[in-house]
Amino acid sequence: MRENPRLQAVQAVRQELATLGIDPFGVQIDRILSPTEGLIHGRRTILAGTNNYLGLTFDPGTIAAARDALEAAGTGTTGSRMANGSYAGHRELEVDLAAFYGKRDAIVFSTGYQANLGMISALVGTGDVVMIDADSHASIYDGCRLSGANVIRFRHNDAADLAKRMRRLGDDAANALIVVEGVYSMLGDRAPLGDFARVKQEFGATLMVDEAHSMGVLGSKGRGLADEQGVLADVDYVVGTFSKSLGNTGGFCVSDSPDLDVLRYASRPYVFTASLPPATIAATRQALRTLAAADDLRLRLQNNAERLHAGLGALGFRLGAPANAVVAVLVGDKLEALRFWDHLLKHGVYVNLMVPPATPGGESLLRCSVSAAHTPGQIDAICAAFASWTGAKA
Repeated sequence: MRENPRLQAVQAVRQELATLGIDPFGVQIDRILSPTEGLIHGRRTILAGTNNYLGLTFDPGTIAAARDALEAAGTGTTGSRMANGSYAGHRELEVDLAAFYGKRDAIVFSTGYQANLGMISALVGTGDVVMIDADSHASIYDGCRLSGANVIRFRHNDAADLAKRMRRLGDDAANALIVVEGVYSMLGDRAPLGDFARVKQEFGATLMVDEAHSMGVLGSKGRGLADEQGVLADVDYVVGTFSKSLGNTGGFCVSDSPDLDVLRYASRPYVFTASLPPATIAATRQALRTLAAADDLRLRLQNNAERLHAGLGALGFRLGAPANAVVAVLVGDKLEALRFWDHLLKHGVYVNLMVPPATPGGESLLRCSVSAAHTPGQIDAICAAFASWTGAKA
C-alpha cells in the first residue's frame, strides 16, 4: 500500500524526533504512584503535566463511588443514550451540574472535546456566524467545521476587535454565536469575560464560554472564571470537562436556555456516541461534591501555583500568564524546547512540550500544570530541574 500523502508532514516530524532520540508525544507512564508521581523509564518522576488540578484521581471517596457503581451496574453502557437509554446516574449528574452552577439544566457528553463539538454544531449551521477567539482550542475549531457555519476569528482576548467585527455583520449580529474560553490552556491567560459579555449584550448575540481549565480552579466553589468575574448570569452556555479538576473523563454544558434539552436531539456527537459508564458517572458526581465543599483544595492549588511561578521567574525564565494552574515557560526555538523537555524528564520531572502550530505566536513552550496535591518540596524540585537546564547549557 502506498503512503498517504496527507500524513507525510506528520511522518517527517516523527523522523526528526527519532533522529534526536526524543519522543515527547509517546511517553509511557509505566505506573501511577499518586496524583503527582509516576514511574517513567523506571525512574520515579514528578508529574507536572497532567491537568490533575485538584489531585482527585486518588480521592478515597471518588474511588469508592466508582467501585460501588462498577459492581452494581457493570463496566459500560454499550451505546448512546438515544439508542440504549439513560442510566439514572446520567440524569442525576446533570441535575447536580445544573445546581452547582445555578443554571436551569445540563447535558453530559462523553468527553470535553465532544461537549464543544456537540454544542457548537447544534447551536449553529450553514448560513449562521460563529465568532471565535483566535487562540481557541482545537475542539472549538472542529465544532465550527462540523456546524458548517461561517467562522470569523477575532484577536485573542480583544473585545474591541470582536465588537468591530460584530458591527460589520449588521442585523445578523443578533444571531451570532460568540465562543471564548475562560482560561487558555497554552499560556494560562484569562479572558476578559466582562468585556465579552458587554459586547454580547450590545448586539443581542449568544455567548458560550469553555471553562475547561477554570472549573474547580477559580470562582466561588470552583464555578470558574465567569463566576469569579461576576458574569455567570450573562453567559448563555457554559461548557466544561471532567478531565481536569474532577479527575475523570467526560464533558458537559449548563445553561438557562429552555431549548437545552431539545439540543440533545440536534447534537450528532451526543446522539451517536456511547454514553459514559456508570463508574465514571458515579466518580464524577462524588468529585463534584468534593469540589463544592473543598475551598482548601483551591487555596492549596493557588499557593502551589504562586510558588512555582515565583520560583521559575526568579530563575530568569520567560513565563506566560500570572500564577495560575497553568504555568508556561516560553522557550522559542523548537529544537531547544525538545532538548529542554528531555532534560527535565531525565531529571525526574514530566511536563508538556508544546510546539507550533498549536502554540500562540508560533513559539515553543513547556507547559506545567500545577496540582493541589503537589507538595512544596515537589514544587521546589520542579524549579531545581529547570535550574539544572540553565547549568547544562552553560
